[in-house]
Amino acid sequence: MRWLLLIGVGLLVIAQFFGPAKTNPVIDQSQALESHTQVDPKVAAILDRSCKDCHSNKTEWPWYSHVAPVSWFVIDHVDEGRIHLNFSEWGTYDLEQRRDLLRDICAEVKQGSMPLSSYTPLHPGSALTRDDIMTICEWTQKPQK
Repeated sequence: MRWLLLIGVGLLVIAQFFGPAKTNPVIDQSQALESHTQVDPKVAAILDRSCKDCHSNKTEWPWYSHVAPVSWFVIDHVDEGRIHLNFSEWGTYDLEQRRDLLRDICAEVKQGSMPLSSYTPLHPGSALTRDDIMTICEWTQKPQK
């Protein structure tokens, strides 16, 4: 039993040196959300506290994102989040994509799908209130340029 424990600990130590990289790509402000659509300060505050870690290039990597195998899970969520929607690259989406993303944002927050239930316990204040959801959905329904 002791050998199994030692082998397990050894594998965990070795795992710390492997895995995907944590990145925060450089942000071109001309492509950021705020450069392409009007964002009310209240909406910006909600997006900042509840969405930016997975849906922008401004991820704040918490301590546990440095510890394998949890780090692999966290990095994968951020990478997937950025693929689906990246507020730092909003300018790269065409008008139809933007409209679809805005519609999806409202639907996801209404359903309680976002932010992820695995995210909110470790990020105090990230859970959305009914007022937050209403504010986001009202913003997503405004005409976009």
